[in-house]
Order: sequence, then structure tokens, then C-alpha cells
Amino acid sequence: MTALQEINFDGIVGPSHNYAGLSLGNLAATKNAGATAYPRAAALQGLAKMRRNMAAGLAQGFFVPLPRPDAGWLEALAVDDATDPALVAGAWSASSMWTANAATVSPAPDTADGRCHLTVANLVTMPHRSHEWADTLAQLRLAFADQARFAVHGPVPPTFGDEGAANHMRLAPAHGEPGLEVFVYGRPGGRFPARQHEQASRIVARRHGLDPARSLFVEQSGEAIAAGAFHNDVVAVANESVLFCHAQAFADPAGTYAAIQARCPGAQVVEVPASAVSLGDAIASYLFNAQLLTPPSGEMTLVVPEECRENGAVWTWLQAMLAGNGPIRHVEMVDVRQSMANGGGPACLRLRVVADPATVDPRFMLDEAKAALIEEVIAAHWPESIAIAQIGDPALAQAVRSARTALLDALDLAQLA
Repeated sequence: MTALQEINFDGIVGPSHNYAGLSLGNLAATKNAGATAYPRAAALQGLAKMRRNMAAGLAQGFFVPLPRPDAGWLEALAVDDATDPALVAGAWSASSMWTANAATVSPAPDTADGRCHLTVANLVTMPHRSHEWADTLAQLRLAFADQARFAVHGPVPPTFGDEGAANHMRLAPAHGEPGLEVFVYGRPGGRFPARQHEQASRIVARRHGLDPARSLFVEQSGEAIAAGAFHNDVVAVANESVLFCHAQAFADPAGTYAAIQARCPGAQVVEVPASAVSLGDAIASYLFNAQLLTPPSGEMTLVVPEECRENGAVWTWLQAMLAGNGPIRHVEMVDVRQSMANGGGPACLRLRVVADPATVDPRFMLDEAKAALIEEVIAAHWPESIAIAQIGDPALAQAVRSARTALLDALDLAQLA
């Protein structure tokens, strides 16, 4: 049997990518509200990131954009184009590109029935994302249709907000070995909404059949949420036995680290002190919204956005880290500026699934030939730019729908139309 490995599933940035500023607490999204977006460039930047992963010898998958604009959602709200610009923009949102919010994933070595479990996120806190789950679920059930190896669950009941893998981490000696699953939740009542409910995380853990002794529920720091860390993955990321985080990521940092090391012997914490990198700099640069990867070489690599090189405090700290003898041996830059301007870095763009790639529907696995095909479709059909005044325009709506149809046809995924 092929060894289990981590597969990164990136979302192809959709043809309706725009900057409507709908996400309260996401400082980049609100700062850039009303700016002109460049869907074609955004999609090509995301595809280049996927190709870098493949070039490093890593398994790479993808998900296609959801149908937009979502006319069914507007109909359910009794909204037309003249009623409420924010609701109309919500129907156009391309936020499914951030597949870290697609689902929470528990690999087979962690679960009671020995299958990989996925629970689609309900995303109920933000109206523009709350209608994603049904189409995301259809895609997950197609990609992971092998019920002997996967169990794909519907959303947590909407009373409890669940934002998926962006608030979930896993530590293990290696991806294919049993691990510790860490669920991070927020407390309500602060400056910005806490999007992950503690009970949502506990429901997911029970559904997935996790061992309580290897499950940890941790409160996110209210300071971090107030500073703009709307998801835990803005201030922390884990890979195999390494937790890389800001000193103010968790409400009880010392208790969190002790609990992790007690349950996962050998776990290493790489903490960035606030004296070196402030929360503001960490969030502006998305230092922690990074891909922490173990390529076939075995030397752990941190893939960060170009913005990290442009932030003096962040870049100085990264150089000092590399000069030391820590577990993270390489730092690589990636250009995802179109996504970053809407508040999504390299980590937001991918969902991590530990599985045998041969058990995944091959239509969702990327190789160079398929990457070239996707690139051709994007170049031919994705709008070059979308100004905020164009949201709701019927001609643009038809162009966006046609672009997605062309991609589905090229990838033999017309059943997702």
C-alpha cells in the first residue's frame, strides 16, 4: 500500500474575484474595499504557487471555483440588483478560493474507523460565505468518493460557527502516523466576531471519531482577534512535529505549549516573540499564514508571501531563524498579492489532506499537463479586471459563468455545473 502523504488542495481563484470588503475583522479585505481586482492575475498567481509545490516533489490537488453569481441565494433573500449592494456582492464572492475554510480534515491514523474524515465548514458568521457549503460539499464528495477510505460529512448545525481547517492544526511525528489534533476557538464579545465556536470544534472531533486523549481544544487570544487575526492560521501554523506561532496567538500560551508537548512528545514550538515581531506586523505580512511543508528532502520549508520580505521586522526575524539550528531550514517567497489584498495568504489558499493520492478522484489531482490546460483556460476566459461598480452587471455575470463552464468542461467536471 502506498504510504499516506500530505496533499495540498488549492482553490483556483474564481473569475468573479473582487474587492467588496465584506469580511468584518479581515483588515486587508476592509482596507482594500472598492479597489479594482484582477481575477486573471489572481488565478495565475495561485496556479504558480501550486506549480512550486509540485516542483518541490509534493502532491498537489485543486478545487474549482463555486458557481457565481449565486442567483439561488439572491432569490432566497428576495434581493435584486437594486436592493442591497452588500448582498449582491455576497452572491459574487470568490472567497471559496480560500480552501483552508472548505472543511476540517482528520487523517485516517487519527480516527476510530481508520478513514479520513472531512466535515464541510458552515461559515455562518459571514453572510457572503454562508452559502458556500452546499457546493463545496458536492465537490468534496466527488473528490473523496471512495467511502472505504473517506467519510465526508455535512456542516455543523448553523447555531455554531465553523470555519474549517483555518482553526485546526495537527502535530505528528510524520503525516502518516497518529497525531494530535488541535482545535482553536474564539470567545465572543470582542472588537471583531470570533468565527470559530468551541462547540463546533467539539462536534467535529466527535463526528470524526477522534481519541479525546489526542484532541486538544485551545482558546485563541482575544488580542489576536482584535488585531485582525480572524482565523488562527493568521497567527499559527503546524507541520509534523513543529508548531510555528506568534507569542500572542493563544489565550494561554504556556498552557497550550505544555499540553501539546505532553500529548505529542517531541513536538517543537517555534515562537516568535512580540518584542521581535508585533501582532500588527505579523498580520500585515501574514508571516504565519504560510505553508509549512516537508518536501522529500526532509528539510522543513516555510513558504511565505512576498510581503514578509518587505516588512523589516519580519524579514530580520526570519533571517535570524535561518541562521540558527531550528527545525525550519528554508524560507521561500511566493507572490499571491491579489489574494493577500483580500486577506488570504498561502495558507488560506490550501486545504491539507493526508491520504494516498491514488484514492482521490484523479480529476482533482494536478500535474504539469493539467496545470498548462488550466492556465490556458484562465488566460482565455478570466476577466482581466473587475471594478467594484461592475458587481451586478449582467454582461459580466454571463462572462463569469461562461469562464467557469469552460474550466469545468476542460477538466471533465461538467457535473459540478
